[in-house]
Amino acid sequence: MGRSLKPVTLAALMALVAASAAAARPRVDELYRLSDAETRSISPENLTGAKGGGSRTPLEKGSATTAATDLGFGWKVNPYIVIPAGGRVVLGEAEGPGVINHIWLTAGGRASYRSMILRIYWDGEATPSVEAPLGDFFASAFGKESTWLIDSAVVAVNPESGLNSFWQMPFRKRFRMELENRSSRPNSLYYQIDYALQKVPADAAYFHAQFRMLDRLKPKELYTIVDGIRGRGHYVGTYLTHNAFSPGWWGEGEVKVYLDGDQDFPTLNYTGEEDYFLGSYGYRHRGAGKLEETDYSTAYAGFHAHNKTDLATQYYMADRERRIAQYRWHILDPIHFRSDLKITLQGLGWKSPTRYRLLEDGYSSVAFWYQAEPHAPFPKLPDDAALQFKPLVEPPRPAFVTGGPLTLDSPIEAIMMSWEGRQLLNRELPTLGTHPSYDQFKGMRLKDLQPLSEGVITDQALANIDAGLKAMVPRPR
Repeated sequence: MGRSLKPVTLAALMALVAASAAAARPRVDELYRLSDAETRSISPENLTGAKGGGSRTPLEKGSATTAATDLGFGWKVNPYIVIPAGGRVVLGEAEGPGVINHIWLTAGGRASYRSMILRIYWDGEATPSVEAPLGDFFASAFGKESTWLIDSAVVAVNPESGLNSFWQMPFRKRFRMELENRSSRPNSLYYQIDYALQKVPADAAYFHAQFRMLDRLKPKELYTIVDGIRGRGHYVGTYLTHNAFSPGWWGEGEVKVYLDGDQDFPTLNYTGEEDYFLGSYGYRHRGAGKLEETDYSTAYAGFHAHNKTDLATQYYMADRERRIAQYRWHILDPIHFRSDLKITLQGLGWKSPTRYRLLEDGYSSVAFWYQAEPHAPFPKLPDDAALQFKPLVEPPRPAFVTGGPLTLDSPIEAIMMSWEGRQLLNRELPTLGTHPSYDQFKGMRLKDLQPLSEGVITDQALANIDAGLKAMVPRPR
């Protein structure tokens, strides 16, 4: 009996390996290999994805009827659809088995990316496995007017607003993809869903994406990137927006991953927010002699500052907001779980060179993972108004004196550039010029820096410096 089982077991194993290889993303050095897969694509010009089903919209029913008048049936008659205000449309559905390989789209009109909700259902399920605002799903939460160009392994955002997903999404019986327009304005949509009808291996998991947000952390509160995942699977990516309201550095908090029964202590513990997103030291880079936060987009991680911060004049100013977006794809390092998964982020910055600052910042995120169905229910999405970004809190205009005698309204750097002024500051504030963050606050006024100095810059020190500056005799030019 043992001998008769061996060939069957081996054959089954070989079949599984072959099926897995067929469903996997093709490598460049294997593109010459033949496959039994059948390529299909759903778009406004072929709403069913049927073979030979493209360019069949009658001229009088197309979205581009006027533009195609001189060309007629079979030309570019229906390149986009219009989603009415408050409407919900099926972008595409198809019978399986198969794999969605690519989604491209671009949204016209004036509806916010946050008002467009993308949902994907697998194999007839009642609740979606993908539910997220359109822009957040494509790592572009800040909208069409603030598109960040992304060149990564699974998401590409190209000029002006070409949103692309290359996440592989297998389905066995069928898929259905929907888009809801929650806004009060109609919105046009150009899109393409590229998929293949092919065998799906028995061990293929289903793609999931879940959105969460929190307007403002309470002191010592954690931001939850994802929680309540139940079943077996692997976590593959995070897109995070961070609204930083506190002065100074905002990304010191740790990302913690609790899996398979972890309670008080996580199994995976990343050492800081910018470390998890594969950056370091505040994403600062000294380019052209100037220290600045620097955007980057790589295959597996990226950082984008929505409103740029001048590290010399604005970084430590209070009463302002900075908006940041970051992504991290766990393509080569997926996080495997067997029963459950939870991921959190601390809100931490620095309030001195030696002490952390608890932050009360705002966050939103999309978590991406694969798992065997069924999945646990998702949290209910906020309503349309709650999803929108609030008006940006702009930095106060500095009241710097750019010329003439030095005063307390002069930038710290300007005082330090004067020999007499430097001696004055070194006497009253001996650690100021050697502070590790000097390059980041040297463009500020001393009285603006005072509230952040934890008592180092006293009222008496400011009075002494003010008197010393007034006593300085301007040198003739």
